[in-house]
Amino acid sequence: MMSPSDDTGTDDATSLALTTVSDLYSEGHAALSAAGINNARRETLWILESALGVPSLKIQTEWRRPVSSHERERARLLLSRRAAREPLQYLLGTQEFCGLEFRVDPGVLIPRPETELLVREIVSHESPAWPPVIADVGTGSGCVAVAVARALPAASLYATDQSPVALRIARHNAHCHQVSDRISFLHGDLLRPLAELGLTRQLTAAVSNPPYIAEADFPDLMPEVGRFEPRLALVGGEDGLAVHRRLLTEAPAFLMKGGLLALEVGQGQAARLRALADAHGGYCHVHTVQDQAGIERVLCFRKR
Repeated sequence: MMSPSDDTGTDDATSLALTTVSDLYSEGHAALSAAGINNARRETLWILESALGVPSLKIQTEWRRPVSSHERERARLLLSRRAAREPLQYLLGTQEFCGLEFRVDPGVLIPRPETELLVREIVSHESPAWPPVIADVGTGSGCVAVAVARALPAASLYATDQSPVALRIARHNAHCHQVSDRISFLHGDLLRPLAELGLTRQLTAAVSNPPYIAEADFPDLMPEVGRFEPRLALVGGEDGLAVHRRLLTEAPAFLMKGGLLALEVGQGQAARLRALADAHGGYCHVHTVQDQAGIERVLCFRKR
């Protein structure tokens, strides 16, 4: 079996025509490497897998297979977009989260592994009432709400978002994972849709991955993030905690006694958020969860 590093032995005319799988791989690998993509070899294979509609293992056994003009153009388009630093997840249209595959596009934030900690904390929370009633605030792709619904079959969930595009994608993901009957998707600002439904003091837990990039830090984000992911889901005001402040203030009206508020934060923000919660006075600090890099990533507060 030949590998991407093997000499394909193609003649000059074939190389210029770029009509074989090997030619497409060589062109793509060179373009992604030149663009500074760290894992250019693997990403080129993933893109060809999507463009050609065949598994990457099969691609690696068919280097000399001719490709159609449609396959060639599709592969070139995806490779050029990735070379422009568009996130691979948007090109392929999916991202894995909590062992589930989620549809993503530029209308939603790409789910990150550290956000799985939010799901773990909500699932392991000793609910003050049964069955649990949980709100996912700023649901985006719906990854947190769907993963929680899959893990807690008895739970009812409300998922809110300001973006109609995000809600459309979240509904699609809930349908694909067969939990759409237990998640109510609501359009609106943070917890306001819950107020309109009269859900005061009804929640056993509220969870959110709010935007937490400070305004001054936004220009320094890597291109995949700053140029392509939705700014509304990234930037959280001057210090990155503007939405967190609102949630700390607004959530107690909807949480029942002993209800949990779980929030994701950025690096270096946990201490400030703990201080804000202490100053608020409506919470007992439960605990802080570190991610794999040792960053304090999730803070959990229980309503007094």
